[in-house]
Amino acid sequence: MYREVNQFVKNHQNEIQKHWKDRMQKEADIRYVKVISEEVFDRTSREFIHLIFADLMGDNTEFASKLEYFSEKIIRLGWPLSMVTLGIQHFVRIVAKKVMDQPNISKEEHEKYENFFDEWMSPIQTEIIDSYTKTWEKTVSLQKIALQELSAPLIPVIDQISVMPLVGTIDTERARLIMDNLLSGVVKHRSEVVLIDITGVPVVDTMVAHHIIQAADAVRLVGATAMLVGIRPEIAQTMVNLGIHLNQYTTKSTMQKGMEAALELTKRKIVHVEDE
Repeated sequence: MYREVNQFVKNHQNEIQKHWKDRMQKEADIRYVKVISEEVFDRTSREFIHLIFADLMGDNTEFASKLEYFSEKIIRLGWPLSMVTLGIQHFVRIVAKKVMDQPNISKEEHEKYENFFDEWMSPIQTEIIDSYTKTWEKTVSLQKIALQELSAPLIPVIDQISVMPLVGTIDTERARLIMDNLLSGVVKHRSEVVLIDITGVPVVDTMVAHHIIQAADAVRLVGATAMLVGIRPEIAQTMVNLGIHLNQYTTKSTMQKGMEAALELTKRKIVHVEDE
């Protein structure tokens, strides 16, 4: 049965591909069809059809290779899983209808073909969905790592002075990342003063304060000075109410005041020059 269907598909490949593409453009979510060019959609459609051909021909090595590449590509294009499953269903239905609409097909053969397509669609759909899911999880994981690295950057602003702007909530995992970036960044940039800016941290509770204090202590252990800036009035009030003491740390309400203090610590200052 595989051989017969395979030969039929080979003989009608262009017709099947055109029919499938037309169906997808009509029924797929317009948001994912219209955002890419006609050329990209044509190329992706051909790759999808060739992927299914590889499975139909029983070439497991080629199918596995094409499946991994195709999964990565459609995720980059932003195609949702629903569009992928719709594509599989349309392809199987189109091929099944064309095969069973042939003249001289007996009732018994018709039933055999129906069973064949039902049994064939389920495994290939499972394999494609599984590959899509794994590739999606891998992509999300890599994006999460990239976002984490960007969420706690140590930025050298001028010689000997660096800034770490913190935005959003700080949990245990992010606190570890802050600590790692701080210590490696201080050594890399040879910073003498580090301004830890918490302007963008919405809530400072006991746990968050503990993480910030640990980071400041770690900076001091590698020979630099940590300064906390961006402490808003409501944050200061919360910290007092919670009994959090920052007496041994330099704190400033704004980044501007922090920079002025950092310049003084490095024996420099801002000088206003009058126009001649």
